[in-house]
Amino acid sequence: MEKVSMSHEDYLEAIIMLGGTTESPVRSVDVAKQEGVSKASVNKAVGLLKEKGLVEQPYYGDITLTEKGYEYGQAIYKRHRYLTAFLAKALGIPEDTAEEEACLMEHAISDASFEKWVAYIEKLGLVEG
Repeated sequence: MEKVSMSHEDYLEAIIMLGGTTESPVRSVDVAKQEGVSKASVNKAVGLLKEKGLVEQPYYGDITLTEKGYEYGQAIYKRHRYLTAFLAKALGIPEDTAEEEACLMEHAISDASFEKWVAYIEKLGLVEG
């Protein structure tokens, strides 16, 4: 799948975290609040995500993920959860710091390296599938 920028991955992850799916839309105002950005910033990002076929949004309506967008967002969210768990539980890093650093790491690690990390994290029992 073609990658999008870190910030656009963060928007997909935010939509997932807010309960967005291919069936359940989320409001752009809620995404803005989640990400700490303006509604205009969300609208601009959603425009690009629409072009990439990752979200659908009728004119100023709610945002719904496409199947491709849902899979991509879920993958980013999984990276975030696993990396946060590893940093906080295995290394003892404070939860808020672990969250911030996992957010940076989730965009940089390759798929192959992440899959090996998943196996290790699951072997440690820090996160279940």
